[in-house]
Parts: sequence; structure tokens; C-alpha cells
Amino acid sequence: MSATKSFVTAVAAPQLSDPSLFRQEAFINNEWVNKPQTFAVEDPATGQEIGRVPEMDGEDARVAIKAAADAFKTWSKTTGKQRHDLLKKWYDAIMANQEDLAKILTWENGKTLTEARGEIAYGASFYEWFAEEAVRTYGTTIPSPMPGQRYVTIKQPVGPVGIILPFNFPNAMLTRKVGAALAAGCTVVIKPGAEVPYSALALCELAKRVGIPAGVVNIITTLDNAAEIGTELCTNPSIKKISFTGSTAVGKLLVKQSSSTMKKVSMELGGNAPFIVFDDADIDAAVEGALASKFRGTGQTCVCANRIYVQRGVYDEFAAKLAAKVNEFKVGHGFEPDTTHGPLINHRAVEKVQRHLDDAVSKGGKIIAGGKALGGNFFEPTVVTGMTNDMQIAKEETFGPIAGLFTFDTEEEIIERANNTPFGLAAYFYSRDVGRVWRVSEQLESGMVGANSGIISSCYAPFGGVKESGLGREGSHLGIEDYVNVKYINMGGI
Repeated sequence: MSATKSFVTAVAAPQLSDPSLFRQEAFINNEWVNKPQTFAVEDPATGQEIGRVPEMDGEDARVAIKAAADAFKTWSKTTGKQRHDLLKKWYDAIMANQEDLAKILTWENGKTLTEARGEIAYGASFYEWFAEEAVRTYGTTIPSPMPGQRYVTIKQPVGPVGIILPFNFPNAMLTRKVGAALAAGCTVVIKPGAEVPYSALALCELAKRVGIPAGVVNIITTLDNAAEIGTELCTNPSIKKISFTGSTAVGKLLVKQSSSTMKKVSMELGGNAPFIVFDDADIDAAVEGALASKFRGTGQTCVCANRIYVQRGVYDEFAAKLAAKVNEFKVGHGFEPDTTHGPLINHRAVEKVQRHLDDAVSKGGKIIAGGKALGGNFFEPTVVTGMTNDMQIAKEETFGPIAGLFTFDTEEEIIERANNTPFGLAAYFYSRDVGRVWRVSEQLESGMVGANSGIISSCYAPFGGVKESGLGREGSHLGIEDYVNVKYINMGGI
């Protein structure tokens, strides 16, 4: 439960057009699995219990892994066209149930229904995209230096995949990984975020309906046994790859554990994204970009702006315009039509936001918008000026709705400051100087750059970081590569 009483009164459970999408069991080998031990899932806006799901353990994980391994024997031999057709059917089923899936997402995650609808469409796009990639996992023909030999390569699925998910995009983080895995011919065992299992389980209900074979997609739910299940996924030799989105600290542990069986790993980890506004920028556009990047999902996105640097000549103008927009936000339950920002996921998230804000104010920061905890898991979107490099926000990812504004003077200075972090997931900047756009884009040490753009995620583009922000890429034509092995075949005796 939340540490303090929420300022939002009780909200009725959402009415689904198809109530059977709300499942409260785990999903293994196309069967809904119950256990005597369960844990509660709460609405982060009210603290009220939504329902209960099974508390699974390492033995349950082994059962799910065996189901995935058995299914891999046949699923890996299906044609790309067959996998294309099933993924496309799954995509169509998601879009046909978009409103119900969005309601489930808002209920367990807290984001507004408008954002949730957008996430469902975004998440579904990965199935559409990877359906098309399933038929394009091309090999190569290599000119042979030997007259009697021919060299070719083919791509084959790596095997069963362990997928560990966060809370912030319960739908899209699953589809971005599962779409690539299934398109390649892999099977999956998924551990969703403990706070948000219902979105994942609803997707499994649809997978079963459209004919995804038994054992291809499996979900194990847990709250207290996450470490045990994570260890099983990483060390079980039947699992050939781990895909994880979450903190860098946990990612490092999973990589270490996965090394015991030399698994492939994809790690989408923490960030500390700089958002830079040069004095030649379109300030109004930069403000809109900052609002989208910083406050989407109430600041709980791994690519959201964490350090906002504004060149001294436009600092006051930018700060005033940003604060004016933020003061127009309406905090509330995601189901309320006028709500622009919902709650944080739990009281620990609120405590971290408060700690970062208190630290900034104690070191000279000035609150010019928001700044109040509203009770429960709610915190006002906040703008703070006078930020300095010794503040916690400069070093740690806040993962909450605080926009801390720093000043800078020169391009050379800000490149050095932006890169002065062990993280490198996303970076943003605004400038109307085309030469600067190229220079800065190339010098920022991050896997993704938004140049005059505050939203960068798309199924068509590669998503991932450098440095301690991760390994591998998701989405785009590159997204399937981490789920295949390249096999070289030397044909002799010709």
C-alpha cells in the first residue's frame, strides 16, 4: 500500500467489453496455472487491490522452461511465412481489443487512458513489424576462393529465451521482445513486472485465441521470488538468451549469471539523458519536446530527459515557458478524462523523487512549478531552476516528474558535461544550426539522439544504449539479429 493516503478517492473497476481478457493465473504451455500462494496487485492511484496472481518459484520456472524447450523443437522449424501469419493475427487481435487492453494497463500502471491507448498501438506495431521481418532473415552467399567449394550462411533461432520486464510499459516492452523472438523462431518464458502482470496475461489470452502453439509463449508471475526465478532463467542451460529491461545494477547481475552458460544477452538498462537547448533553438518547440520527453508516463521512462541544460542566453525564457505549461497539468487517476498525469508506481518511487527534490533545494535549487507530494503515489510535475553538478539529479536517474534546469555557455562545454556519466541510452538537443545538429549528434555518447525531437521510440528504429545503458538493439531491422545465430556452411566436393 502507499505510504500515505491518496488524494484520489476510490474509482470503480473498469468495465471491459471482454472481461475474459482479465486473467489472474500464470500461463504455461497454453494452460492457465493457479497456485495456493498468491500476491496482490494494486491500483497505484488508490492503493486498492485489483486482484491476485500466483506467487511462482524456481520450480515453476523450470516447468515453463521445459515447455518452451519442447515447443522450440517444432516452432523453430516453422516457416517465416507461418510465423508472419500468426504474428499478424496477434497484432489484429490486439488492435481489435485496444480499449480493453488500455483500461487494464491504466488500472495496474497508473498512466492516463490516453497514454495507455497509445502504448497499445505502439506495442502492437512490433508484432506487425516483426511479422514482416520473419520472412526476411536472409543468409548470404560468399564468393569462395576454392573452385570446388561454396560458402553460404544461414540464420537460425538461438533457442528458448528468458524475458524479464519492467513496470513502466507493461504492453510494449513485452511485444518489442516477444515479436522479435517469435519472428526468429524462438520460444519465450516471460517474467512481467510484479506491479503489472495483467497486461502480459491479457496478451497471452489473445495469443491462445489466435493459435500461437502451446509452449511458445509462457508467463510466470512473482513478487517475492523474483531473484530465484531470474537466477533460474539465467543459469538454466535450456535458455539460450536473456532479454532484460530494467536497472543497470540488476542487468549486471543477470549478465554475470548468464555467463555460466554463455547465453546471448540483450540489456536495455538505466539512463541519465541530457536534454540540451541551444540559444539558436526554436524555444517553443524545445519546451514542447521537453514536456513530452520529461513528463511522459509521469517521468517513468528510461529515455526521459533527466538533466535539462539550457544555454544561458535563453535560460530564463525557456524556464518561464516550461513552468507555465507544467502549471497547467492536471494530476489524477488515469481514468479521469481531464487527467494529464497519473501516479508514480509505488511509494518508493515517490520517496526517491522527494529525496532528489529536497537535495536540489538544499543546494540552491528554486522550485518554479509544482514541488508537492500530493499523498499516496502522486507527486506534482515540478520544475527546478538553479541546478548544479553536485546535486543528485545530475548523477542519478530520478524516474519521476522533476525537470531540473542547468545553465551552460558553450557547445564544447555542454558536450563534455552531457557525456560525463556512465550511462548512454538517449540524448536530446534543440538547435536550428544544421552544422551543430550534425556535430552534436555525432559527439553525444548515447545509443539514440533526438535532434529537435522529444519522442524517439518507434518500431522502425533501433532502440538501445551504449556504456552502462546496455547491450544490443530492439526494434528495426536490427531487432531480430539478437535472436538468431549465423551458421556458416562450407559445401565441398563440387
